[in-house]
Amino acid sequence: MNVSIFVLAVVFLLIAVRRIGRFHMGLWQVMLFGAAAVLVTGQIGPAQALHAIDWDIMLFLFGVFVVGQALEESGYLFHLSYRIFRRATTVDGLVLLILFGAGLASAFLMNDTLAVIGTPLVLLLAKQHRMSPKVLLLALAFAVTLGSVVSPIGNPQNLLVAIHGRMDNPFVEFFRYLALPTAINLLAAFFILKFFYHESFHGDALVHVRQELRDKSLARLARFSLILIVILAVAKVVLVFTMPQIDFRLTVIALIAAAPILLLSPKRWRVVRHIDWRTLVFFGAMFVLMASVWNSGFFQSVMMQWNLNIASVGVIFGVSVLLSQLISNVPLVALYLPLLLHAGGSTPELLALASASTVAGNLFILGAASNVIIIQNAERKAGQTLGFVEFARVGIPLTLVNALVYWMFLA
Repeated sequence: MNVSIFVLAVVFLLIAVRRIGRFHMGLWQVMLFGAAAVLVTGQIGPAQALHAIDWDIMLFLFGVFVVGQALEESGYLFHLSYRIFRRATTVDGLVLLILFGAGLASAFLMNDTLAVIGTPLVLLLAKQHRMSPKVLLLALAFAVTLGSVVSPIGNPQNLLVAIHGRMDNPFVEFFRYLALPTAINLLAAFFILKFFYHESFHGDALVHVRQELRDKSLARLARFSLILIVILAVAKVVLVFTMPQIDFRLTVIALIAAAPILLLSPKRWRVVRHIDWRTLVFFGAMFVLMASVWNSGFFQSVMMQWNLNIASVGVIFGVSVLLSQLISNVPLVALYLPLLLHAGGSTPELLALASASTVAGNLFILGAASNVIIIQNAERKAGQTLGFVEFARVGIPLTLVNALVYWMFLA
């Protein structure tokens, strides 16, 4: 018996159930159990486990969490939301604005950033407008996943494809092939959400309430940090075009943006204490468990036995969407990309790998890191959650539509 695969199956089962008797398990607790199980059973050693943790992603998330917590605690995030959403006078308009607004922003600020900043915002909007928080949380989750498809810096797996895929101009190629199908898929997400949550799409006019700042000093720093993220993200785009040899990592952007709050705010320790540490634990544990699964060689051997045409767009979508649920999308791309390049994969196939591994996040909760961030943030801040089954009942039909649309444009 492959112990790592057995532990992974148990983790999936516990995430689907989340409750045994009176005991409710958070996502981070389930994943921590999985990591501990493979460590205790010797499937991965302590040194390997530490090496498996992607510290770039951990530091990126820490920096973004600091900025997000300061934006929320100062009240600036809710003050900003009034200015952004006041023109949405109907529920239809509000959901479309979340889908396309968060989608566009996630293409350049990275999807995890929007997941952190957007969660408390959509929870407030749901409360103000008598809507189910679930429909807006799902809208945010689908928006940041789909929006990140169109840019090489929208998510880590796109960045892998852009850097190692030998594209002459990644930003142009991603936009040329993926912008229109992404717009179609965002619109599809709207209609699917409206079908499943028609009761939330009431016809009443929306009245937006202006939120006052809670802490003006912290709000100024948080605003400066947000501006830094935007400026540095633009700088990264410019450097990709002008000086691609400079490795300007997303982690650097997040830490520089967090620096004004950590260095200048008298409330720095309060902000750090209240960031989402549980999600950081989740990701650290996930890296350990997935490394153990990867080391088992199980999925690599299955792919070899099936003798698939790995350069076929259809195969790329099928393998990427399914395996991203089990070994996460970044390890999946790290595995598939060299095989695809060796098989002579060109730009459409490379973009199929990027888009398929990304839209895999719409299928199940564990398909995207941003899903986990949104759900754990909602649980921690408002006691709201999205269960495995509830996410899947909307995510499965949406992912099928997403995959079909991208396949039609790339095949």
